[in-house]
Amino acid sequence: MNSTSNLSTSTPPILSVVVPMHNEAQNLTVFFDRLCHVLEPMGLSWELVCINDGSTDDPLNQLLALRARDTRVVILDLSRNFGKEAALTAGLLEARGDAAIPMDADLQDPPELLPAMVDQWRAGYDMVLATRSSRQTDSWLKRHTAHWFYTLINRLSEVPIPENAGDFRLMNRAILEALRQFPERRRFMKGLFAWVGFKVTSVSYERPERLAGVSKFNFWRLWNFALEGITSFSHVPLRMASYLGFAVSSLTFLYALKVILDTLIYGNSVKGYPSLMVAILFFAGVQLMALGIIGEYLGRLYEESKQRPLYFIRAYYGPSLPAHAQPISARIPSL
Repeated sequence: MNSTSNLSTSTPPILSVVVPMHNEAQNLTVFFDRLCHVLEPMGLSWELVCINDGSTDDPLNQLLALRARDTRVVILDLSRNFGKEAALTAGLLEARGDAAIPMDADLQDPPELLPAMVDQWRAGYDMVLATRSSRQTDSWLKRHTAHWFYTLINRLSEVPIPENAGDFRLMNRAILEALRQFPERRRFMKGLFAWVGFKVTSVSYERPERLAGVSKFNFWRLWNFALEGITSFSHVPLRMASYLGFAVSSLTFLYALKVILDTLIYGNSVKGYPSLMVAILFFAGVQLMALGIIGEYLGRLYEESKQRPLYFIRAYYGPSLPAHAQPISARIPSL
């Protein structure tokens, strides 16, 4: 496609496709061509909001070339890698459409699903989830850990988070405006999407393999992501620490009572040090676990109290320059 859009800068598009990316340069051209092939026949105005989240494979030149081909491409070039949740937030804040669809540039979120999502939106739904019908493209470990995570968080959280539904979804303007009101810096976007509520439906799809490149989420990033989700949407771990402490204290009291009765009534002497060492190590482990849980929540409070910005935009290329998207150089006063 070698055309430019006639979309007026003063007229918001109907649909915003939001694509946070980190080291996806080799996928960009194919992704854009497939996206255009799907969107053009749909007969609605659209924009593509690309967020370069500190990539090291220099995708900016490719993005600028795409914008030269089609002015509907909007580019946010972040000052460094702030993480997917921050990059996704930046894109959703920039989206001008009546609805927005976050998706990945690796084509594991197939553009061909967009017409079905838009149809459900036009049918009256506020949010349309893209739900994976299976996880056969994932490794055995990732399939099972994902299932365990969703089972655990849905038992702990007051707000159910749909399993097998990622960030790939359609959200209408009411939801986008609701997301603007969240003040937190540490963000678990899947939880926030679920927390806002509204009228939700889903469409299922088979998730294909990546077009190129490798996943940016290793085991430890997935582990930290799971902790982020649990501590963001549940206080149950804190209560569990209290319950465990109460249970251990009760058992300790009963055991101490038994030892006293054995000594006073039956004259049995207390046996050696092994049982004492086991008890000490057990209680130490319980205390360390409780401290770790408390520390996780205190760390979140500490991060929130600093009130740091979620991200900085190094450069912006688009039809307008919203206040939140001003590049750093534009906000530095002259001396």
